[in-house]
Formats: sequence, C-alpha cells, structure tokens
Amino acid sequence: MWLRAFLEVARHGSFTVAARTLGWTQSAVSRQIASLEGALGGTPLFDRLPRGVRLTEAGRVLVPYAEAVAASLHGAVRELGAVREVAGGRLRFGAFATADAGLVPAALAAFRARNPLVRVTREEGFTPALLERLTAGHLDLAVVSTTGRAPLEAYELHHLLDESLYVAVPMTHPLARHEGPIRLGRLADADWVSGSSRPEGTLLDAALRQGFRPRVAHVVGEWTAKQGYVAAGLGVALVPALAAASVRPDVRLVPVLDEGGPARAVYAATVRGRSPAPAVEPFIGVLREVAATSR
Repeated sequence: MWLRAFLEVARHGSFTVAARTLGWTQSAVSRQIASLEGALGGTPLFDRLPRGVRLTEAGRVLVPYAEAVAASLHGAVRELGAVREVAGGRLRFGAFATADAGLVPAALAAFRARNPLVRVTREEGFTPALLERLTAGHLDLAVVSTTGRAPLEAYELHHLLDESLYVAVPMTHPLARHEGPIRLGRLADADWVSGSSRPEGTLLDAALRQGFRPRVAHVVGEWTAKQGYVAAGLGVALVPALAAASVRPDVRLVPVLDEGGPARAVYAATVRGRSPAPAVEPFIGVLREVAATSR
C-alpha cells in the first residue's frame, strides 16, 4: 500500500490526482506517504509545494527500488493466480494407444497427485484424429507421434522422447534366442501382423526404409490381439519401446537396429498461437519427467 501510493504521487506530482487514480481519499494517500516516511526514519520523500508536490533527493533514490518491488509483487500475484486456475481448472487431452501403455498413466498419476482438483478427461486415438480434435478445440493437448505421416507443422510440438523399435516373435522362433539388435531385413520373408494392410504410415515404414515391403498376413488393430497372433506363431509384429513393458510373457522382443535414427518421435502437441489452458504446461512438465525415466 505504501509503495503503491508513493509511486502514484511520484508519477502525478499530486496527492489529489494520485488519490483519484487509486480510488482513495486524499487523506488516505497522505497517511500512506507519512507512514512510509516514518518507516524510513522520518526521511521526507516529497517537497510540499503551493501546487502539488515534488520528489526530494531521497524520493528520487527510492523510485527505482519501489518500482522493482511493485513489479515483483505484481508477478507474484499473477503466478499465484495461475496456480489457483490450475488447481480449479480442467485438462482435456488425448494420446495414441502405445503412449497409454506406460508414459501417459505414469504422468497422469503424478499430475493428479500434485493437482488433485483439476478435472481431467482423456481420449485415445490415432495421431491424425487426435490432431483434428485438438484443432477443433475439443482437446487442450495431444500426445502424438510421427507415425502416420500426419502434418505437424501447424502445431506447437513439445518433444518428449525418441522411440526405438522391437520385433515381437513367438518363443519358438529362431530369433527368440538371439542376443542384441537385428536388421529388419532378416525378416523380409516373414508374415507380419499389423494394424493396416499397407505399411505406409505405420511402424512398418521402417521396413520400407530398409528396402523391402513386408507381407502383412494378418490385419489386427487391437494391441493385445496382435500379441496373441504372434504368440500363436502366425506372424511377427513391430513393437514400439513405449509398449515393450506390456508385452505378454510368451512373446519375445528383439531390438531393431536403429539405422538412420530412431523409428519415431513422440510429442505433446498444442495449437500454435492459441493460449493454452493453465493445466497444460504443468502436465507437459510431468510428461517430460516420466519420458526422461523411460528412455
């Protein structure tokens, strides 16, 4: 209160104008200035003139310090307001299926422990559909990947991790006893289990990059069903690192040699140019914390 009154009087050179600006009475402004001068050992901050006031030398020295303190207090009020908004706000986010296998649940549990009053809703979907929902304003954030060749240029991308691949093979497969990473070309003649009959825009893009077109024998969309087909010896399947921990025990994972870089990147996406909900930034921070431990 003291500093606010002091800065307004210094700015206008008048107790009357300062009082009008603050919405106070002139006597209230005078009391605040007198209290501040008393707290400073009785040092006068203004020369009282016939018309208005003028800063003394001590007053001129005090101005930059008062401005710095006022700015700090304003910043604190703004940050506290943001904290209140997060605490009582909402978060609507979506994620692709394999991110839901480990990354998202761990991040969501940590976020809710820190922000128990935030109302959270979650959707699952493929990256292109999630981005459409994000653009339409139905989501505040989407956890997406570079699989699917979705156009990402229109979004603000917050990098979470680069993901490597595994090949899931049945326990009876010769590669089930293999140690170390393999090139996908070793499985060029294999039957594959995939979510699409075409490898383009799927994890099997990695096979195309290595010079062969995989033979998709079984199109299976649901992840646990894919594992069942592999375990029964009906084919092999690519597994992203995020889903590796959820693979059933009768399936063996063999790491794929990263030639030309990781198979895909994973991002938290927001709409560029749109002000995010207060809970978005804290949730991205938690996603990054969890992603750092899962690399």
